[in-house]
Amino acid sequence: MRILLAQINATIAHIDANVAAIEAACALGRERGVDVVVTPELAVLGYPPLDLLERPDLLAEAEGARTRLAAASTGLTLVVGTALPNRGQIDGRPNRPAINAADVFTDGELVATVAKRLLPTYDVFDEDRYFEPGTATQVLSIAGERVGITICEDIWSDDDNGVRKYDVDPVAALAGAGATLVLNLSASPFDLGKAARRVSLVSDIAREHGVTVAYCNLVGGNDALIFDGRSFVVNATGEVIGSGKGFATDNLFVDTAQSLPKATADAQTVSALPGHFLPPPAVEARAALVLGVRDYLHKCGFSQVVLGLSGGIDSAVTAAIAVEAIGADNVLGVAMPGPYSSGHSVTDALALADNLGIRCPIVPIKGPFEGFKAALANELARPGRDTGGVTEQNLQARARGVILMGLSNHTGRMLLTTGNKSEMAVGYCTLYGDMNGGLAVIGDLPKMLVYDVARTYNTEREVIPVNTIDKPPSAELAPDQQDSDSLPPYPVLDRILEMHLIERLPADDIATQGGFDLKVVRRIVRLTELNEYKRRQAAPVLRVTAKAFGSGRRVPMARRMPPW
Repeated sequence: MRILLAQINATIAHIDANVAAIEAACALGRERGVDVVVTPELAVLGYPPLDLLERPDLLAEAEGARTRLAAASTGLTLVVGTALPNRGQIDGRPNRPAINAADVFTDGELVATVAKRLLPTYDVFDEDRYFEPGTATQVLSIAGERVGITICEDIWSDDDNGVRKYDVDPVAALAGAGATLVLNLSASPFDLGKAARRVSLVSDIAREHGVTVAYCNLVGGNDALIFDGRSFVVNATGEVIGSGKGFATDNLFVDTAQSLPKATADAQTVSALPGHFLPPPAVEARAALVLGVRDYLHKCGFSQVVLGLSGGIDSAVTAAIAVEAIGADNVLGVAMPGPYSSGHSVTDALALADNLGIRCPIVPIKGPFEGFKAALANELARPGRDTGGVTEQNLQARARGVILMGLSNHTGRMLLTTGNKSEMAVGYCTLYGDMNGGLAVIGDLPKMLVYDVARTYNTEREVIPVNTIDKPPSAELAPDQQDSDSLPPYPVLDRILEMHLIERLPADDIATQGGFDLKVVRRIVRLTELNEYKRRQAAPVLRVTAKAFGSGRRVPMARRMPPW
């Protein structure tokens, strides 16, 4: 069978544009003589539409798009991901508004609708809230082959440890009903290393059931989620016989008849992954964030950004990503030296701006900072609980936040925040100061990964000044201040946070397994839990790890619990 996997970038609720992309893929498919065009999950509506699924008018528009989709299928079969109104097709009593479906059109006619059976409700997913699950096992005849259709989670019936999460295995049911080819329409969000895990999972399924599997994944950024594409096809021995681009739209053509399983293939061996399926973490994170920034801005109606440049590593990497995403002409950096800023804070910021080709005015904060102190002088002279100078440090950060928001309002640019995951975790950031902004670009990058990403920009020439990479990190809000005054060394902090947030280990186990001081671990864990209130007020964080701050981590702010 000749298959085209249309790896499109769908915008949520922009049905006209999404359908146009599907029509273009079908036109290309006809030109190339394919039998089947496959789209990602919910390609008509975009993923994830969340509470928009509670709008009958939007679901009606998605259903109305069937007329255009049918016409697009002339001369071939189109398998397209969509959302349809739930009219009680399961038990006559719909209690969810929609069906997550794949419509199948052949030569201008709607021939089948397949409903997603497994609805993920964990981490960033909440599909059971919106969709009525399918129950049927449907095997279709397409171009002379027995084809089963699955939607994303339908092939994830086992988790990574082989422990079954669901009582139903849709792929096993389809294979048992005679399917020889399984199409999977996916909107699988990116996190580091996930592309290789997908291929491993699907290859195991293909070998176990003796079926070819074509996996079509969404690409693009939608809010905090990034979709990396990297669609692929594996044959019945688990060999990768075709792969799509990462972090870019693509049309992947595969002729399964020309890629039959090899009789001598080792049943336990998967052919080498394409290089772009397993790049170094820093390279992968950079590509994801560039796509995430570009799509977040464009899909929200912005074309330009502003951010503060401190001369430090975080703002440097954020600026470099922004320039790569939308171009130097659309990025404005602002250096805002304060009373405790080092000389290199400005020189490094200006050197970065020059290397990136962006404008960087200097706006000192001494005036507003002194003004705040003067306005508050009488009250600050009264006894208070701040004995460590935090009030004045935060006033400096908030003075910078006011300046940046003023420039954002004046120019219409979105303000990007520059805080990393390590700092956001323990609250080493200032509400209404450096946390101001519309998007937290590197808010899911641990500090050491920020350094690794920075180095990827310097492989051919110096983009991020070497001094910015080499100097000790500092907020420069107090004399001779360094981050190490308040925090453990970042390699230690990052590992503790990974064990707490991603591996979900208690403090005692983190200390024992990681070889860390238990008091240090308990302090970091406690700081992470106490600062949930700050993160609730933070800008959306682009997700690149398996557990990012945001919709995938839901922790109450008002609670009483013993420290881990």
